[in-house]
Amino acid sequence: MNPVVGLDVAKGESQVQAYLEKKKPYKTSFKVTHTLEGLERLHQFLEELRV
Repeated sequence: MNPVVGLDVAKGESQVQAYLEKKKPYKTSFKVTHTLEGLERLHQFLEELRV
């Protein structure tokens, strides 16, 4: 199964949760602010999933 990433988008920040297998979360969910720093953190997380 390819990784699945869920985003709960809200004003100012988003909640992120990834799954590598059905019903088995990858790490814990975390919040990402809608700033350059927050989006860079999300990008790094997504790159981590590609490996």
